[in-house]
Amino acid sequence: MNKKLLSGPYLIWMVGFTVIPLLLIVYYGLTDRTGAFTLSNIVSITTAEHAKALWLSLGLSFVSTLVCLMLAYPLAMILRKRGVGKGSFVVFIFILPMWMNFLLRTLAWQTLLERNGVINAVLSALGLPTQSLINTPGAIILGMVYNFLPFMVLPIYNVLCKIDDNTINAAHDLGANFWQTLFLIWLPLSVPGIISGITMVFVPALTTFVISNLLGGSKILLIGNVIEQEFTRGSNWHLGSGLSLVLMIFILGSMALIAKYDKNGEGSSF
Repeated sequence: MNKKLLSGPYLIWMVGFTVIPLLLIVYYGLTDRTGAFTLSNIVSITTAEHAKALWLSLGLSFVSTLVCLMLAYPLAMILRKRGVGKGSFVVFIFILPMWMNFLLRTLAWQTLLERNGVINAVLSALGLPTQSLINTPGAIILGMVYNFLPFMVLPIYNVLCKIDDNTINAAHDLGANFWQTLFLIWLPLSVPGIISGITMVFVPALTTFVISNLLGGSKILLIGNVIEQEFTRGSNWHLGSGLSLVLMIFILGSMALIAKYDKNGEGSSF
């Protein structure tokens, strides 16, 4: 059997579920309701409402990605130092929440953070004042970090495991302390994993609307919420597609970063 025929189902899948939908987004984004060519759908990102949602999305995504990186790198180093293998029980426990439905994980945090939720119930039991945790930017960041942290840890851990111990030992033998080894050896050699992790966290954080819907309520609108509302409530596929094309620019930029810093795919597999 010709090996090229084996790629047939994959090509059909890619064309039907990736290429055609992208072409439809481009068509609707560059046309109006009459089918005439227009750039107004894309330019609408400059309006006050849409620009605010975009910049807020970028800000929260950046903070969430930074927090994930600060938590993931030490954790990945600890896992490597303890000699935890890729198939170990510890790693299995760590990625187990990823198998749970994304919506259920977010609803769990909604139950914890709401005014009458578990956290405020504990604070009340301790005689402490309750806090307004739900429907805040902090709640959205918390939801993003919880849901996307594994996607930062795994690429970094994968790259750290490939660093030869002799390289680290040589640095110590030459008199390098912990911080010198970290900034001159560990970080430069783990750049592919860091870039992959940043991309895998920043892109879904930028485009999410479920987390902001559940943990931010109707008070905080991200660009993902605006696009979702244009498609579902406003039935304006043209405007929603135009805004999606703007987000696609950021996604393509992230893919360009991966192509530049992770040419061998060292940080994208686990």
